[in-house]
Amino acid sequence: MIQISQMADPPAETVRKPRSDAVRNRERVLEAAKAVFSAGGPDASLEAVARRAGVGIGTLYRHFPTREALFEAVYRREVEQLSELAEQLKSAPAPVDALRRWLRSNVEFVATKKGMITALALAVQGSSELYAYSFDRLTKAVRTLLDRAVAAGEIRSDISAEDVLRALVGMCYMHDQPGWQSTVLRLLDVFVDGLRVQGNADRQPTSPSQRGRAKASVRRNRKR
Repeated sequence: MIQISQMADPPAETVRKPRSDAVRNRERVLEAAKAVFSAGGPDASLEAVARRAGVGIGTLYRHFPTREALFEAVYRREVEQLSELAEQLKSAPAPVDALRRWLRSNVEFVATKKGMITALALAVQGSSELYAYSFDRLTKAVRTLLDRAVAAGEIRSDISAEDVLRALVGMCYMHDQPGWQSTVLRLLDVFVDGLRVQGNADRQPTSPSQRGRAKASVRRNRKR
């Protein structure tokens, strides 16, 4: 009986782990899917994803049996990366710039999401569980950066993390024309600077485009 029990419970080290090449293939597929789906259009097929990843279509299907499964995997990976970015930025020396950088990174995430919805012909609502998960993770991430900027006295305290996230989503989905990302990035600069407390609102803007406009304005005022 003792021998049977030992045979029934193999050592933990004998449990098979994913092969390293399988893990690499999965990551390559996810990265390729992000690029292909972000571009959208009729060429955003699973075959195009496999070609870009350098794997066979069979390999892709072994990891992701359906297009929806691939969509969800890419989506969750993007959310995790944004959460990790917030953790990295929460120790940055300039709280407002950290918040600004995180919000700008979200524009790329929304571009991927919009492209996937178009390419895969998914319902806009998608999985309610998936969207609830993403909203919760992203809200916690932006709250970390927002609270730090508020504590530093640089951002007004009457704005919530949910408010910031909804404003970001609203800006992204109001624009669907080619080049919409650059418009949203410009609006994000205006939005973040509008959140500054009055004493900090008069500081020199931090984005390169705003610094250029500010200097030009100063030169015009001096000529008057």
